[in-house]
Amino acid sequence: MAEDAKMVVAVDGQRWGTVGGGCTEADVTDQALRAARDGKPTFVQHTLNADLAGDLGLSCGGTVELFLEPIVPLAEMAHLYGVVADAIEQRVPATVYTAIEWGRGPAKIVRTPDSVTTVGASSNATVDSASATHVPGASFVDEENNRFVEPVARLPRLVIFGAGHVGAQIARLAANVGFYVVISDDRAEFANAEQVPWADETIAEDFRTLLGRLVLDEDDYVLATTRGHAFDAAIIERTAASRARYVGMLGSRRKREVIFKALADAGVPRAALDRVKVPIGEPIGADTPAEIAVSVVAELIRLRRLGPTG
Repeated sequence: MAEDAKMVVAVDGQRWGTVGGGCTEADVTDQALRAARDGKPTFVQHTLNADLAGDLGLSCGGTVELFLEPIVPLAEMAHLYGVVADAIEQRVPATVYTAIEWGRGPAKIVRTPDSVTTVGASSNATVDSASATHVPGASFVDEENNRFVEPVARLPRLVIFGAGHVGAQIARLAANVGFYVVISDDRAEFANAEQVPWADETIAEDFRTLLGRLVLDEDDYVLATTRGHAFDAAIIERTAASRARYVGMLGSRRKREVIFKALADAGVPRAALDRVKVPIGEPIGADTPAEIAVSVVAELIRLRRLGPTG
């Protein structure tokens, strides 16, 4: 199970997200409803040894510890949840501090670079003492201050140049696995919310105009999937030496040779070109736009989760 796995359980049994599935998730659902009735957070631990895993037909064992927190129907809590939602949507890093003991009701604080939002924290020193704007990494228990600390990292951004069949399919899959997707095309009939509804941003604009104002950071991924060599060359020229974590171009090795030679002759550093991935995607024999999208997004997931040597 991933360290950042989460699940919301409603009183009628509906669930959003997952913490592993199977019998563990069924037990956690019951425990979550009990925590909701009690109105206070709690920790639970589940251990599945190899023998029990085999009896249940599960593929793995191990121990997992979960933090259960009631969703309290208060206006101030709804506002706090909204602050977190806005931070995620706007790609702003945040950190949520939750007091483990709720002696006087919910005690939480959310810190972003521009705001501090508290609920009941004034009466709870363990939450008031939260000082850092953002704590990177996975969630953890701050035993010294008796609080649960949950970093909310901004979503990695995938910028796709070209909203044709392949670009649109990549956008769809990437959005489903947690990328903030920006897709652009110089043709408005391709780059629009109706054609690519799963993208966070659709931009109908000349590629060079967008490149002129685009600022790329270390958590950005760039794909050139346009309909023409000249467009792809312009995109690679402007992004190869950027801070983006990944730059890739759709096409064959022959296309790579032709475009890269022209760019090198135009003065683009060879070291910058060498980091550009062409062809893009995992080598799974992909052929259709949907299959190519699977291979490309798989490569992005591998890089995001395991790093360049994963």
